Amino acid sequence: QVQLVESGGGLVQPGGSLRLSCAASGSIFSFNFMGWYRQAPGNQRELVATITRGGSTNYADSVKGRFTVSGDNAKNTVYLQMNSLKPEDTAVYYCHAKPPDGTDYWGQGTQVTVSS
Repeated sequence: QVQLVESGGGLVQPGGSLRLSCAASGSIFSFNFMGWYRQAPGNQRELVATITRGGSTNYADSVKGRFTVSGDNAKNTVYLQMNSLKPEDTAVYYCHAKPPDGTDYWGQGTQVTVSS
């Protein structure tokens, strides 16, 4: 059973930065995809950024140029560096992983609040 544990959320002012971490119970190299989704109140969960086993990345248009997804195989951890944060980035951020069998695994979520 895969376990994903997020950390790094919190309250930040507009224009500030946060780095989210997602620690996996196994090697992140075993997953086809890992990434981050977010869900704001009243909204559907949406993709933020993904990274493949080969290191290819994909971003939502709303975060391109501001967020960076990366992985550290030695630490079995995926990161989301978020810069130039905006109030509309406020949401619960979820780590996601998909191994070759196609199963979707989710973390418990971490709250990010951007407010002055």
